[in-house]
Amino acid sequence: MFPATISTDIAEFGPAPVKGHGPGWFGYENHYESVLARKRADKSYRWFRNVNRLAREFPYAHSADEQKKVDVWCTNDYLGMGSNLEVIQTMHKVLDKYGACSGGSRNISGHNQYAIALEDVLARLHMKQAALYFNSGYTANDCALTVIGSQLPGCVFLSDASNHASIIEGIRHSGAKKMIWRHNDIEDLEAKLKTIPKDTPKIIAFESVYSMCGTVSPIAKICDLAEKYGALTYIDEVHALGLYGPHGAGVAEHLDFEAHRNGESEGTIMDRIDIFAGALGKGFGTMGGYIAGSAALVDMIRSVSSGFIFTTAQPPPIMAGAKAAIDFQRSNPDSRMELQRNVRSVKRALIEYGLPVLPNQSHIIPLMVGDSAKCQQVADILFNEYNIYVQPINTPSVPIGEERLRISPTASHTVAQQQHLLSALIEIWDRLQLRTLQDWERDAEGRLKPEWNSTEIGQAVWSNKQLDVVPAVLPDLTILPNQLEDTRLGI
Repeated sequence: MFPATISTDIAEFGPAPVKGHGPGWFGYENHYESVLARKRADKSYRWFRNVNRLAREFPYAHSADEQKKVDVWCTNDYLGMGSNLEVIQTMHKVLDKYGACSGGSRNISGHNQYAIALEDVLARLHMKQAALYFNSGYTANDCALTVIGSQLPGCVFLSDASNHASIIEGIRHSGAKKMIWRHNDIEDLEAKLKTIPKDTPKIIAFESVYSMCGTVSPIAKICDLAEKYGALTYIDEVHALGLYGPHGAGVAEHLDFEAHRNGESEGTIMDRIDIFAGALGKGFGTMGGYIAGSAALVDMIRSVSSGFIFTTAQPPPIMAGAKAAIDFQRSNPDSRMELQRNVRSVKRALIEYGLPVLPNQSHIIPLMVGDSAKCQQVADILFNEYNIYVQPINTPSVPIGEERLRISPTASHTVAQQQHLLSALIEIWDRLQLRTLQDWERDAEGRLKPEWNSTEIGQAVWSNKQLDVVPAVLPDLTILPNQLEDTRLGI
């Protein structure tokens, strides 16, 4: 087990000041330690690796030892936009002229030309009247949903069971009533909508791509129900931005691919969505989050949200870099197409070798392990023996017993890198005798579980025609038996 990375050296400052040793006093430090002990015992304690991304060698990074170069397979910077030359040059130019600090909240001195330009391009990206930029995607969801739920009288949220923690917290902070519908279950959603009075404000909150399982929401059917029952739609496109659609606006744009490519937006699914939420630290490789919708909605959130009003704004270089990334992806689809090709080749190879890839329609590759300690062990072996970095995903991000590696190919991963990852995983699965695809996909009676039935999941969002590729021409990642040990360090 590798040591956790912490921000300060405890030894440097000595032991923490102790309060609570007097008779009847509360034992603060002992309580902190008991909380940590419980997390270590149930294997939910989180360890951090020292991984330093190399701007000129994406997707490689180095560890604490700069001589140890690692191949990163779990980044959210799917397209490498954090290393994009146009983005970096833009940020350098603005940094040199305006410095590293915004000067305060947007209400005081943090409002500037770069905030205005970024919000304008975000609104245009989703073809909405306005947008509002926040410091993170988490903050955007939390603040927006808090305001909407608290300002709409008697509001009821209908939240997908697999929604991100930021959506859950935003709904909770609003104080509004919520109903949780089974993940991507349209029938369950409609059954719950039927129970809500016609004149009650309703908001269906969901994501386009769910990052832990890679599933894609049935957006068109959700819009149908929203229109039928008078509900607003709130979609978080955070893991789809930059990766789907002719301009990188997400899955909602992608579903009407040709129409949006030709500039025909009226009546499209994206046009039917009321509120978009997103983050810029993933497909756009920079920083911050946002919501986009009607001008009145955005102005209400801007005027009411304490999380927006009382937070120091991002520095001008960050906002300028984010806009540069969006502008680049709007007119340069090659990297998102290459990402999808890489995803297909890696998924296909893992499945061919019997490794348990949970089926989905997206670019996420959940590789199931099912045990937190073993999940950490796999990650340790990959890092220490193969120089591959993949972070284990344990509770509370996923349920106990469904621990996994979330593998994220990038547009820059070569065939050689893909083969190296595949070879490593095959060897580790055999060494640790981990559960295979066949073990995961069947129940005790040998029947295929619904969540493992790829025919029911549906086709990938990107079609072969859109990618100009058929499976037969994807790279061959076949690994010969005598190659397995060759990729291990020191062998």
